[in-house]
Amino acid sequence: MSLYRSGSITTAARELTRYKLDLVGVQEGRWDKEGTVRAEDYIFFYGKGNENHKLGTEIFVHHRIVSAVKRVKFVSDRMSYLVLSGRWCNIVIVNVNAPSVEKSDDSKGGFYDELKLAFHHYPK
Repeated sequence: MSLYRSGSITTAARELTRYKLDLVGVQEGRWDKEGTVRAEDYIFFYGKGNENHKLGTEIFVHHRIVSAVKRVKFVSDRMSYLVLSGRWCNIVIVNVNAPSVEKSDDSKGGFYDELKLAFHHYPK
């Protein structure tokens, strides 16, 4: 099921509340632009899906901890990361959707090259 369908984000947010989750990464949410949406007690960060509403990595952050979010970066339609301000250090959470086994070696190689490059750009 896609989170791009009407009402899906609200339904997902209610389930996250039920399980008392503060931060959840989602893959293949299928949003094609970048932005934020409020859903119940969460902020839903989305970005860099493609124009065919395929792929995408999204992140739900509960309002209790949203003030700790320093940065959200959507690297590609398969990768994003979130930087949280911690007490003693920053915390980087990476959300990836790796290509499946059936994908070509070039596709998988490109993904891992992109991941390596993204690691070099994380805050130090």
